Amino acid sequence: MSKILLFLLCFEFAFSLDATMEIVKNKSTLPTISIVAATDSNKEQSLNTKLSKLIQKDLQVSGHFNESSITIDSSFMQIPKYTVLSANGVDLYLVFKIEVDPSRKYFIDVKLYDVNTNNLVMNKRYSTSSYARYPFLAHKIAIDVNDYLNAPSIKWMDRFVIFSRYIDSKTSEIVISDYTLTYQKVVVKGGLNIFPKWASKDQDAFYYTSYSGVRPSLKKQDLYSSQVETLLTSDGMIVCSDVSSDGKQLVLTMAPNSQPDIYVYNTETKLKTRITKYTGIDVGGSFVENDSKIIFISDRLKYPNIFAKKIGQNGVERMIYHGKNNSQATTHDDFIVYASRESDNEFGSNVFNLYLISTKSDYVKRLTTNGRNQFPKFSADGESVLFIKTTNQSYLGIIRMNYNKSFLFPLKSGKLQSIDW
Repeated sequence: MSKILLFLLCFEFAFSLDATMEIVKNKSTLPTISIVAATDSNKEQSLNTKLSKLIQKDLQVSGHFNESSITIDSSFMQIPKYTVLSANGVDLYLVFKIEVDPSRKYFIDVKLYDVNTNNLVMNKRYSTSSYARYPFLAHKIAIDVNDYLNAPSIKWMDRFVIFSRYIDSKTSEIVISDYTLTYQKVVVKGGLNIFPKWASKDQDAFYYTSYSGVRPSLKKQDLYSSQVETLLTSDGMIVCSDVSSDGKQLVLTMAPNSQPDIYVYNTETKLKTRITKYTGIDVGGSFVENDSKIIFISDRLKYPNIFAKKIGQNGVERMIYHGKNNSQATTHDDFIVYASRESDNEFGSNVFNLYLISTKSDYVKRLTTNGRNQFPKFSADGESVLFIKTTNQSYLGIIRMNYNKSFLFPLKSGKLQSIDW
């Protein structure tokens, strides 16, 4: 079992889409936005600065805005100095005011002005009962500003990321966060708990593998009630690597007889179907092509590579003809992003890069250029890819596919093991 787990963990660390989906942006035409805290805003715990910087980062990550270095102080009710803003190339002016009531509830009032038309175009109030959740208020504000332009949606910013991080030998915990890792909350701790996977698009429950018992087990936990259910156990290993679009089918890697294979588990009937029966190692399956096919990682070529199998059929198709050590794949519609090891250093660090391919053509695109870039995960809309970058510490990376941009957010403690969003 230890050899199989090591093989899987090796894989774990180991775009433009089609022309109709590509968004071509000319930097000179992007609107320039100035973001300021009102002079009468509550300055408790430097929240003004934190909120301003996070909204700016969100709009930068969106790819739809230029940031202005011009900040003109004003009270929240004051009409902005349109002439001065326009002279400095500012198109949008956002001013916010923070209030805290006696019960420690936070309110953020936001006004957005269109400098080109001299109009107030957005006036909204946001609130939270927890200071720690302010990153999600920043994300909501950025989403609403983005929507004002009718730009491609960035609503994925308001979703949770779930990840496992090692904190000690044979000890890990599962954490939910925002995509920048600014907000973090531990939801599972004690023992070795790895490979978290959201149970559905609603993000109200998740699966994970626990090694806290005699045998590895697949557990499901409700995010809000913390109620835990054990679905399956296995003598060798058990990992949920994907969930069907309707949430009723799970792709599992199981090794009940020390032989890892791909299974599909029906959450309603509680029955599992074995998909692969290879005498070597098959792990890390993901649905593709409307959940009709499963891609997975196998050593059928005596090195890790990615294959596909139509559910209900016997044939196996090789998917990748580039590289000699390809692992950790993620899928969206007909597209696959995978990690490929591009160096062969048995005792030192290796280079892992991410590549994009289509199951419908020979299209291949490299998404990263250096370092250890692994464990890719598509966003729900397919326009972004989350990944883990490892140097002397762990980073959560995000690639904006249509903008050829990537961003890194450091994990301040622990080491990232796996992620999902």
